[in-house]
Amino acid sequence: MRPENAPVGNPEKLKRNLQEIQTRIRAAAARSERDPADVTLVAVTKEVSAATAALLPVAGILDLGENRVRGAEEKFARAPANIRWHMIGHLQRNKVRKALTIFSLFHSVDSERLLTHLDKLAAGGERKVTVLLQINISAEPQKHGVEPGALAGLLSRAADLPNVDVQGLMGMGPLTAEPETCRPLFRMLKELRDDANDRSRYRAPVTELSMGMTNDFEVAVEEGATLLRIGTALFTGLAPDGAGSTDGTSSRSASEER
Repeated sequence: MRPENAPVGNPEKLKRNLQEIQTRIRAAAARSERDPADVTLVAVTKEVSAATAALLPVAGILDLGENRVRGAEEKFARAPANIRWHMIGHLQRNKVRKALTIFSLFHSVDSERLLTHLDKLAAGGERKVTVLLQINISAEPQKHGVEPGALAGLLSRAADLPNVDVQGLMGMGPLTAEPETCRPLFRMLKELRDDANDRSRYRAPVTELSMGMTNDFEVAVEEGATLLRIGTALFTGLAPDGAGSTDGTSSRSASEER
């Protein structure tokens, strides 16, 4: 019988998938004259078991993303201490206290109310919270995120919160088989970031751009992404533990990976 916490799946297949993704990232970076070292792959583990997720640090992936606090708890407990956990899904206020014990970066902050709550709880824990502000770049009503025009006000409010550190923006393209559809939206997110910096909307420059998933990450890299949220391409062929597909197309609220 396999020990309960033994890694499952196919480490060699994971390694091959990772190598293919990295090759594609390097090619996209070269096309846009970027350094691929400036792009971080966040492995989205929301639909794989804790045992399968344990294969990732062995393969050299130290940034893991989850879209729910509950889904991260078991994996966090089993993971090495050097893993950097990313909260990529919609964060409910009643989950913030627990989330602060797990996640290093919150990608999906989309309201002044949530910013204020994060600041309050972070103050009690004597820590700073690093966040990205989610923008609804595709203007789809089913998705979370503020309208692009509301970014300036949200950054202004965040600048007054001493325990919150805004590091950048997050956005999602529409579900489409044609990645080029997302290019103008990713470009818009970069322009929003650059404009905010040019106008000193925040107390420090915001640098990160979390955009790009399995179907569109090469376009995202070409348009300036610094954080890619990838699950399906990484875990294809690794489901012997019954975890199933990591494809999030059936329900793509917040920043769920496809």
